[in-house]
Amino acid sequence: MMLDDIDRRILSELMKNSKMSDREIAKKLERSQPTITRRRAKLEKEQIIREYTLIPNLPKLGYQIMVITLLKYGNVGHEEVLKARAEARQIVKEAPFEMIMGERGSGAGYDGVTISYHKDYRSCIRFKNWLRKWLPLPAIKMDSFIIVLGDEVKYRPLTFSTLAKHLLTTEERE
Repeated sequence: MMLDDIDRRILSELMKNSKMSDREIAKKLERSQPTITRRRAKLEKEQIIREYTLIPNLPKLGYQIMVITLLKYGNVGHEEVLKARAEARQIVKEAPFEMIMGERGSGAGYDGVTISYHKDYRSCIRFKNWLRKWLPLPAIKMDSFIIVLGDEVKYRPLTFSTLAKHLLTTEERE
């Protein structure tokens, strides 16, 4: 689906505030409310909008650290990888920890990454132990980057507002 300027502006407004009504968006974009409703429905149908969510103040909910865990797997065959992916999808769905993302990828010598939030360091250790035990493929290397969420120094906290602004600067894709 090609996104035009109006679609990008709708997405931008919703990324800044997913509670915004079609009427409010229409007023901001100087368009009719039925136009916004129709376009939003199309964006949802095409799965450009996958879900509506919010970003809570995590320390106020008791989460003190965010952990980015990088995983490196050993050499395994194609069949093992396919089986492991199927198992991983099920394991991640049932994960008892505060893992918000688990993806495969590549870079800096790693094959996968998880992002998780924890109430304390002990929870982080339990998560890493669980991850080692339940990974469908054995990780030969696992490194973590720990972010203290209550730190007073913030450079750019997690938000989609900056991405929403950037979306408006992109040219229409062909």
